[in-house]
Amino acid sequence: MSESTQHVDVVIVGAGLSGVGAAYRLQTQVPGRTYAILESREAMGGTWDLFRYPGVRSDSDMYTLGYAFKPWRDGKSLADGASILQYIRDTADEFGIADRVQYSSKVVGADFDTAASRWTLTVEDPRTGDRRTMTCGFLYSCAGYYDYEQPHAPVFEGVDDFAGEVLHPQFWPEDADLAGKRVVVIGSGATAVTLVPSMLKGEGAAAHVTMLQRTPTWISAVPSTDKNAERLKKVLPPALAHKAVRAKNIAFSTAFYQFCRRRPETARKLLTGLATKVVGDAQTVADHFTPTYDPWDQRLCAIPSGDLFRAIKAGDASVVTDHVDRFVPEGIRLASGQVLEADVVVTATGLKLLAFGGIEPHVDGERVPLADQYVWNGAMITGVPNFAVCIGYTNASWTLRADLTHRLVCKVLGWMEERGHTAVAPQPDASLAPQPLLDLAAGYVQRSIDAFPRQGDKRPWQVRQNYVLDSVHTLRTDLDRTLAPVAARVPATDTTDAVPVGA
Repeated sequence: MSESTQHVDVVIVGAGLSGVGAAYRLQTQVPGRTYAILESREAMGGTWDLFRYPGVRSDSDMYTLGYAFKPWRDGKSLADGASILQYIRDTADEFGIADRVQYSSKVVGADFDTAASRWTLTVEDPRTGDRRTMTCGFLYSCAGYYDYEQPHAPVFEGVDDFAGEVLHPQFWPEDADLAGKRVVVIGSGATAVTLVPSMLKGEGAAAHVTMLQRTPTWISAVPSTDKNAERLKKVLPPALAHKAVRAKNIAFSTAFYQFCRRRPETARKLLTGLATKVVGDAQTVADHFTPTYDPWDQRLCAIPSGDLFRAIKAGDASVVTDHVDRFVPEGIRLASGQVLEADVVVTATGLKLLAFGGIEPHVDGERVPLADQYVWNGAMITGVPNFAVCIGYTNASWTLRADLTHRLVCKVLGWMEERGHTAVAPQPDASLAPQPLLDLAAGYVQRSIDAFPRQGDKRPWQVRQNYVLDSVHTLRTDLDRTLAPVAARVPATDTTDAVPVGA
């Protein structure tokens, strides 16, 4: 363990889309605060640097997934991963954020000392195992909520018997060879619907791709280019055009989500009708693209220009709805007895959730059980002083919620300075009915959500999926009412009165 210890006012965990956005808000809204960004990997970009599978792209429009303060100038509304990564890096360079990033720095320990009002972090270099300590006054996790190192990987019987190659999108090899091969993609989520048409394009294209799904997913074709946005960009200054398009897209996505939730049967007919129009076969849509759940019970997948549907219509791709029985040398045998022959199988079986980049907060040496805590304004957690997490939307662009949280954290820091508080934690002022933090029926959420803090049944303890309402209420929260100063814990042998963490 290194003897030298660096101290900063704020540590941001993660140098991805959220971490860079947090740094910008921090240095512009509470200038003078020292900060560092700790990134466990060796490069900036987070998700957009990690995932390298064919066709990786956003499934939210870039006018809302991008930063409010950095106009998106590319023509593609649903952008490819490389363009998004460059956008993040350009933003970090432009605003002097890149120099604040410490790479190969994974937070493996975090303990808050109530007497000193300070976090002590144990930071490990994943390459060497070397560890060092650093301290900070406030800890802000912008590392997302899924595991970068371990995807969800169900065990398939007989996989060792398969004569071909098995790939996982999260660890896509640079030398993957699909040219002229038969590929089966197991999965039906955002990754699978992106992979299937992408592996059929350009040099080295696969001969045929089959999407094997256990159950259908709601999928909607969307334009790859926003024509209205392009018109506005021609007549308005870049910043004003970006703001106008952003507002338009926020209004549309919010209205469409509310429409799906309030009129699910009508939404079902709309989505199946649009799919049938592109696929050209109502029976295919009924069999493979009409889920039993209602739209937005799980996240709706967007496909640019209907590329997946068009590949199926052209016969280059196909979709099979069945269960895997086992792998066999020539491919996959299904529960129905059918064998899907394959040279390559891609297991797009989903993500594994991991709370806040794996950080397990301790207070005065004691681990705080996250599952017993409540989340305040989608940001801070009861029982954990001077700690915030970035949780994006599940029904809209992640960045919309993330940016609200960045601004809220800055407001809390300014309020603490005004009040003379060195440590604060959220404190409910009424009883709360516990609810899951993420209100999605998706398997990847249900598998791990019990390990996360909970949300309550009233503001400011609800994590709402409504940017319009959040943008009105979040930054107007009465901090004096639901944030409480935290006094130092007193040893059991001392009878001096003290205020315990979270009291």
